[in-house]
Amino acid sequence: MKQPVAEWIDIEAQLRPETDLERQLLQDPDFLQGLLWGVPRYGHPEGEVYKHIREVLDNIDRLDVDQLMRKRLRIIAFVHDTFKYIEDKSTPRDWSKHHGPLARRFMERFTTDEAILDTIELHDEAYHCWRIKHLHQDHDSAGLRLKELLDRIGEHRQLYYLFFKCDTKTGDKNPAPLNWFEQNIPGIEIVAI
Repeated sequence: MKQPVAEWIDIEAQLRPETDLERQLLQDPDFLQGLLWGVPRYGHPEGEVYKHIREVLDNIDRLDVDQLMRKRLRIIAFVHDTFKYIEDKSTPRDWSKHHGPLARRFMERFTTDEAILDTIELHDEAYHCWRIKHLHQDHDSAGLRLKELLDRIGEHRQLYYLFFKCDTKTGDKNPAPLNWFEQNIPGIEIVAI
């Protein structure tokens, strides 16, 4: 599932790192391989992960947030989908090998910020809750899973929401999960992008 590295792509010019940590991540060969992985598909017509990250970063640029929030959102953006290339999609699914937990384990080498780590690990969880509720009509399971998500993100609900919004408003992703989240999750300040 590994793709050849495209020598001509200047990842640094594409992602425009702003911090030493962002620059450090772009020096890691496994990280770079993940950035270059991907083909156009539903939700990600842009193909490669680095192109999706660029879209998320552009959305972050549109937010009126303080420097700490911006820094956290950017790190989450850099890492959140970068380990899709090694995700195990066999059935039954081993969710510890989903790209979110893989990305979290990678980032634990660089930060102890639980808000960042939890958001990286759980960045797709709101979508999964929506999907279980609305597509599978399993309201009880969705409710339990959503409660677990909200318990995990705790006081960092706004960070999670802002990232979920910046991530969802890319490519040709379905806006319904984001709309549902905004209408049903207490303790978030809705923002426009």
